[in-house]
Amino acid sequence: MASKVKDPAAIEHAKTLTNIPWCEDYEKMISGMLYNSQAPELVEGRFRARKLIHKYNSYFPDDATNDTLVAEREKILNEALGKIGSNPFIETPFNIDYGCNTSIGDNFYANFNLVILDCGMVTIGHRVLFGPFVSIFGATHETDVQSRRNGIEYGGSVTIGDDCWIGGNTTIMPGVTIGKGCTIGAGSIVTKSIPDFSVAVGSPAKVIKKVNPVPDL
Repeated sequence: MASKVKDPAAIEHAKTLTNIPWCEDYEKMISGMLYNSQAPELVEGRFRARKLIHKYNSYFPDDATNDTLVAEREKILNEALGKIGSNPFIETPFNIDYGCNTSIGDNFYANFNLVILDCGMVTIGHRVLFGPFVSIFGATHETDVQSRRNGIEYGGSVTIGDDCWIGGNTTIMPGVTIGKGCTIGAGSIVTKSIPDFSVAVGSPAKVIKKVNPVPDL
């Protein structure tokens, strides 16, 4: 269910990110409120993201080396995303909705076909690994038909802690927090939050065991 009020914490977090399409509907969007997805600023924000991610996915000069390719793609990621740490490697193709609402920590790796719909804030920790075809859905709609006809949407944040491994073909739904040190089995649909140092699998994903905790780095 959509929120009725703005989220001051989400708005303050957005101020630390880059290339934000500020407007009233943007603040509603990241707060989990109903908002108009066709607000001009949001349309422009999505256009900018698609332009950059097309560049990222298609950048492969004939004279590229592995080092130059990685370096140039990292530059594009820094333009496209709200915040990204050191040593990221995201295989192509990669698709995003806004990009600016996504924060990623150090030493992140994602295999092919990562999709991030970051209508809500998406925060990914350090040393996180994604298998192929992982989808993060920070966007959703009301079940009321007229609302969808009117272009009304709402979103939810997604948080993934440090040292997580998200298996291939996993879908993570709005409002979910996956704690640090978790493993999510391939093909899972994560509809509810998962506590730290857990292994969860299935549709919907359920915790099947715990793993030994390690100290924070």
